[in-house]
Amino acid sequence: MTTTDRQPGRFRDIIEAYRSYIIALAVVVVFAFTTFAIYNLTTEVSYDDVIEALGNTRWPAIGLAVFFTMLSFAALVGYDMNALAYIGRTLPFMPVAMTAFSAYAVGNTAGFGALSGGAIRFRAYSRLGLSPDDIGRVIAFVTLAFGIGLLAVTALASLVTAPRIGAILGADGGWIRAGAILIIIMLSVLVISGRDGRTISIGSLSIRLPDTRTSSQQFLITALDIAASASVLYVLLPQTNIGWPSFLAIYATAVGLGVLSHVPAGLGVFETVIIAALGNTVSIDQVLGSLVLYRVVYHVLPLLIATLVVIGVEIRQLAHHPVASTLRKLEFRLVPPLLAAFAIIAGAMLIFSSVTPTPDSDLNFLSNYLPLPFVEGAHFLSSILGLILFVAARGIGQRLDGAWWTGMVCAVLALVFAFVRAIAPFEAIFLVILLVGLFLSAKQFNRRASLFGQVLSPSWIAAMLIIVATAATVLLFVYREVEYSHELWWQFEFSEEAPRGLRAVLGLAIFAASISFYSLLRPATRRSPPSTADDLGRAIQIVMAQDNADANLVRMGDKRLMFSESGRAFLMYGIQGRSWIALFDPVGPQEETADLVWRFVEEARSRGGRAVFYQISPGLLSHCADAGLRAFRLGELAIIDLSHFDLKGGRLAGLRQAVNKGMREGLEFSVIDAPEVMASIEELRQVSDSWLAEHNTREKTFSLGAFRDDYVASQSVAVLRKEGRIVAFATLLITDTKQEGTVDLMRFSPEAPKGSMDFLFVKVMEYLRDAGYAHFNLGMAPLSGMSTREVALAWDRIGSVVFEHGERFYNFKGLKAFKSKFHPTWEPRYLAVAGGVSPAIVMMDATLLIGGGLRGVVGK
Repeated sequence: MTTTDRQPGRFRDIIEAYRSYIIALAVVVVFAFTTFAIYNLTTEVSYDDVIEALGNTRWPAIGLAVFFTMLSFAALVGYDMNALAYIGRTLPFMPVAMTAFSAYAVGNTAGFGALSGGAIRFRAYSRLGLSPDDIGRVIAFVTLAFGIGLLAVTALASLVTAPRIGAILGADGGWIRAGAILIIIMLSVLVISGRDGRTISIGSLSIRLPDTRTSSQQFLITALDIAASASVLYVLLPQTNIGWPSFLAIYATAVGLGVLSHVPAGLGVFETVIIAALGNTVSIDQVLGSLVLYRVVYHVLPLLIATLVVIGVEIRQLAHHPVASTLRKLEFRLVPPLLAAFAIIAGAMLIFSSVTPTPDSDLNFLSNYLPLPFVEGAHFLSSILGLILFVAARGIGQRLDGAWWTGMVCAVLALVFAFVRAIAPFEAIFLVILLVGLFLSAKQFNRRASLFGQVLSPSWIAAMLIIVATAATVLLFVYREVEYSHELWWQFEFSEEAPRGLRAVLGLAIFAASISFYSLLRPATRRSPPSTADDLGRAIQIVMAQDNADANLVRMGDKRLMFSESGRAFLMYGIQGRSWIALFDPVGPQEETADLVWRFVEEARSRGGRAVFYQISPGLLSHCADAGLRAFRLGELAIIDLSHFDLKGGRLAGLRQAVNKGMREGLEFSVIDAPEVMASIEELRQVSDSWLAEHNTREKTFSLGAFRDDYVASQSVAVLRKEGRIVAFATLLITDTKQEGTVDLMRFSPEAPKGSMDFLFVKVMEYLRDAGYAHFNLGMAPLSGMSTREVALAWDRIGSVVFEHGERFYNFKGLKAFKSKFHPTWEPRYLAVAGGVSPAIVMMDATLLIGGGLRGVVGK
């Protein structure tokens, strides 16, 4: 392989490893360009002109804007209802409406709607009984439906108003109309192709398109949503000669570019497009004033309403009302993300108010009662409190007790400062609502973790820097006419507003930079202490009292253990590189699960690692989502119902023939109980060594057992004998509950007849069935069941391709075919990783951990 051949692969590896940082940097760069564009577009506009334009906005226009906002959010609820109909699921309307409303309120504010709004949907819909796969399909449906619908509405509006749009944008109207026609043709072909829910195939990828009815309904919903949201801004604008159809096309384009930029809430990008398009027909100061009101009405107001509704549900007097009791089912899931988004808005409000002038009347009033240092200190500290509140929002969304206390303290201090630095009633009302929401939901913030032990992800760092950069831009815009001099830093007077704002921005920049550097320069990975023999003994006792037979892998003693505070549950994990990989769900009572998941995630973060959950069940995904982890499908677990396992009939005829053949060849099945295993350990070792030599492989670890005397002898062993000699064996994993049994090590000597594996599996199942066990765990088929339809994630599409064509490296299809002979029930298993981490990197770490490091993987 030449150097040029290696370069592309190395480049892709670098991109994959630093993908989250590259995306965050790109977002900041895009924001910087748009901010620069806005600043240049508003060179002739003064802050006073914008305030005057805001004051001239008529109340009927604001009322109409609120009405159209309500109409838009009603249409947004239709997205979720249509998505549920598309996947064939029905849920009560009120919980769905509350979930959708909250998801869009948070998504519109925090940006990254598919992730922020998707996290709310996952939390809420999992509580309402949807499977993780169904929730993923709902999230994908609403995301793609919005994108395709936005494209369709923009094209249709541009088709009608192409000459007008061309004149506004300085482009040829014919080209705009031609582009619109091309888009309409493409979307029409897509709709026609999907009539009657037809499935189309592109290579190995199959996609089931929505049927004509679903497509029609979704287009109408999207058209209503975009038309209503465009009307919010249109009615707030002053009289203009731009007609509503032309404005709709401009608005849709601005929204689309804002979404593509990934800047939170499209901040700056949306405004740049609107100002550039309307600046020649409406005075820019009036456009800016309308944009500010638009952000308040369409972004802040719905979030405020959603938060107030959840607070209302929390109040005990409403607990017995039918509607409230229905919504309380979702209250636990919706409160943290809503309060987190609310904290972001409150923090941003404090930051922006620190760089904008205080009304002269307020300053004159304060000068009569407070000394200047009080006002100066309150002004500076309010900006810092806003940034702390913004950072604490992440912990509030994750239900950290430290974040709750930080939010409460910051909100109380900011509330006091709101009346010390200025008479700010609206700001005070906002802070009071945040305080009430935090106070009433205090019981939900029960995760003991240090807020200052957290490190911000690249996306959060980018969002924080954007807020600070916006504050600096607002400062430059407001005091554009003030000539800069070094003396400004040292001017302390009631009437000197520019120096006060300058010092606030400097404090913000220093504080934000400190947080960013602390988060980016993460501490070196430190290993947790290994588990002791006493820990292992406690874990084994817990395993024997619960249902998961696979948890007996803890007997290997090669994994670290983390116990719950009560000591009644534990999880086992290994460390490879920076990946802390927990194997299976936590073991023990379900009420201990959430705390263990969170403690593990926090422990990994505090020691410079990344938390990973490997081969987990669907039941754990909601807890992982609460902790900020993303889930990816790994494969399917085969489960046999032993109460119905019988070789009679035609369904298992092949297995019956294998058993009869084995018996004719002299195979004898028996089970050696644990106390007697050591007596046969050398004979078992011979079988194991011959199997390893024949397959040219090494012992594995972590998610698989290895032949070690203490491990093999820890539970019963099923053996096959031929002419009195052991030719095959399987170690049994069982618990005292008899809910499930499985096997771990299964090895055959070269003398074992062909078909011995089928014979041994059948005999083990019959043995466990007769002993009263309910189920047999046949193990996982990796990459099986990966989605190739509808709107599958890239991970699923890659996995399905590997499953189909990866036989050269691993017998994926053969393993699935072998397990399918037993006609099992298939249950999905997942990989959950910390946000921003590539699952491919984590899977490499898991492979190294299972194989015993790079040498073990390369040497098999």
